[in-house]
Amino acid sequence: MTIVRSLVLFVLAAVFEIGGAWLVWQGWREHRGVAWVAAGILALAAYGFAATFQPDAHFGRILAAYGGVFVAGSLLWGVVMDGFRPDRWDLAGAAICLVGVAVIMYAPRG
Repeated sequence: MTIVRSLVLFVLAAVFEIGGAWLVWQGWREHRGVAWVAAGILALAAYGFAATFQPDAHFGRILAAYGGVFVAGSLLWGVVMDGFRPDRWDLAGAAICLVGVAVIMYAPRG
């Protein structure tokens, strides 16, 4: 159950961070307005809190592992929200990152 909770929190953090950055991008770069930027800032703040609920107590480990989730999640966000089509190298890189997440977070320690 701890691993499931951790995975859910990683997904939630990714939605907040990637979504927040995307909202800022849309508001500023695509000229959608200050409300989009403000919503992005709020989402980015929520991301900061989401990471604190991870069961592991080590900030460095959590953020290092989250980096891999961010890489894969960013590609997925681009596919869903912007019509981006990753190539095989994008997919291979994301898979490597997710293997890194699994090793960092869920390898047996003793």
